[in-house]
Amino acid sequence: MSVLVENSVLVENKDTKLFTTVYPNSGKQTVILLHGGPGVPENLEPIAKFLSQQYQVIYFHQRGTFNSPCPSGSYRMDDYISDIDSIAAHFGLQQFHLFGHSWGGLYAQIYAAQRQDKLLSMLLCSPASGTGWQWAETVMEVSKFHKRKSTLIEWLAMVKNASAGMLGSNKAYLKFNIQFFINCNKGYGVADPARLMTHHVYAKPINRTNLSLLLHSRLPGLPDPDFKVTVTYGDDDIYGNSPKYVRARYPTADVITIPGSSHFPWLHNGEAFFNVLADHYSINHQGNA
Repeated sequence: MSVLVENSVLVENKDTKLFTTVYPNSGKQTVILLHGGPGVPENLEPIAKFLSQQYQVIYFHQRGTFNSPCPSGSYRMDDYISDIDSIAAHFGLQQFHLFGHSWGGLYAQIYAAQRQDKLLSMLLCSPASGTGWQWAETVMEVSKFHKRKSTLIEWLAMVKNASAGMLGSNKAYLKFNIQFFINCNKGYGVADPARLMTHHVYAKPINRTNLSLLLHSRLPGLPDPDFKVTVTYGDDDIYGNSPKYVRARYPTADVITIPGSSHFPWLHNGEAFFNVLADHYSINHQGNA
């Protein structure tokens, strides 16, 4: 069952209603976009518009995020997998492409571990590196990145807000994420660098998803998947050595470093990043998107 809301659709999946926007392209293959976070909305519109030249593009607010309520408060990885399955079923998709950014890149990997037959390709943009202790290692690396990028006052505020957020404060996590995006965009000439996700930040989906990731088993390797895998990182990305786990998981993947960029390459070096997208998705592209 679905309910039309303006130009989008609420796709129901048991305990949640997923606010889903479609960029239609009749007769074309579909790319599903997975935003970062978890529990934090993200503007992937530039990527959606670029891909919609030759694909149908579907973008949804993940469970508990922005316009996708999750009354049950369940954020198990099986729930996240079933959300993608529900969207695919709603639109009659037997197979599709996945694009995931940051946590969304890890979300895509979790889905691929159980649903290889559904995927036509997977593009992981600055993906988080893994589950279980690999997730814990990734979080520590991101913390080091922000300590390096922050002034002392900014860093102390991030620590304070992260702690309050773990205790359930939405406002504290909002402040934390504003500084997160400021740090990721420092030095790249991005106007209003905190504008990407500065509202509708909720503690419950962040905390419960983080716990689920820590408790999740290690992701299996896919040494020879039947679909194309491309992985991108900025040369000043938020991670340390943990991307080695992604490289080991997908030994046949094209792993590309976007020069002159951090965690949001479409904002920092759009020409290089959209050229990678054009190559992966076989889109005829010249110049910036």
